[in-house]
Amino acid sequence: MTHDAHASFLAPMQTIAREAGALLMGHFQRRVKIEYKGEADLVTIADRSSEALIRERIKALWPHHDILGEEQGLVDTGSEYRWYLDPLDGTTNFAHGFPVFCVSMALEHQGKRIAGVVYDPTRDEMFSASLGGGAHLNGQPIHVSKIENLAECLLATGFPSHKRHQNPNIHFYHQITLRTHGLRRAGSAALDLCCVACGRFEGFWEFNLNPWDTAAGVLLVQEAGGQVSDFYGGPFQIDSKQTLASNGLVHKALLHEFQEIFDGRGLEPLPAVQGRGWD
Repeated sequence: MTHDAHASFLAPMQTIAREAGALLMGHFQRRVKIEYKGEADLVTIADRSSEALIRERIKALWPHHDILGEEQGLVDTGSEYRWYLDPLDGTTNFAHGFPVFCVSMALEHQGKRIAGVVYDPTRDEMFSASLGGGAHLNGQPIHVSKIENLAECLLATGFPSHKRHQNPNIHFYHQITLRTHGLRRAGSAALDLCCVACGRFEGFWEFNLNPWDTAAGVLLVQEAGGQVSDFYGGPFQIDSKQTLASNGLVHKALLHEFQEIFDGRGLEPLPAVQGRGWD
């Protein structure tokens, strides 16, 4: 497929994402009821309604495409095309009234992701990218940050909603925050990747993300000039449980810090709590 063919999907994708975003905002303003899929893994009627809408629109336009979505799983007919849908990335934020969430959609053709959009309905920010066509925010080209010194970088990460005690990321959070300008944990991996793509963050990492979390955001970072890999510098895989994205300029430094943490070298101990007078 040509670059123009890849880009031709973006306009209808953005229309669908905006419609799903409007649906989410309606639920958000009404503070919808929370349901739990597991111990702390929640879902709302908004997740389900948004995915149903997106699937319906895709099937109307591209009836033979396969779809993998967070709520309804995979419909696999062996098509050359596969969609990755997160109808509401940032469900915990959404359910608690914290306005950081989005709709994420990506399209893959023969194993290559060719188009992706991430829509933040609270800020009306539409991120889009096509393979070979660059990355854009509300129609304007975006690029990754030019900061080269890790100590000057603002990074982002995330933690799972359940089994947090079994996730090693708190150790990475502690060590990396001491070596950078700061870390943010906003609660939406797709938006964090978009922030890397447009230069708001210099990097992002997270353990155990799903394909629908990363498919669109990773394409945005790559098309904006950034780099995405696993935690050892290997190629990013859509079913990987390791996602490390950066502006490319600090990627080697981040990989070095990750290796130091994995190997247990040069680690700063957690500070001791000294009591009520501690500061």
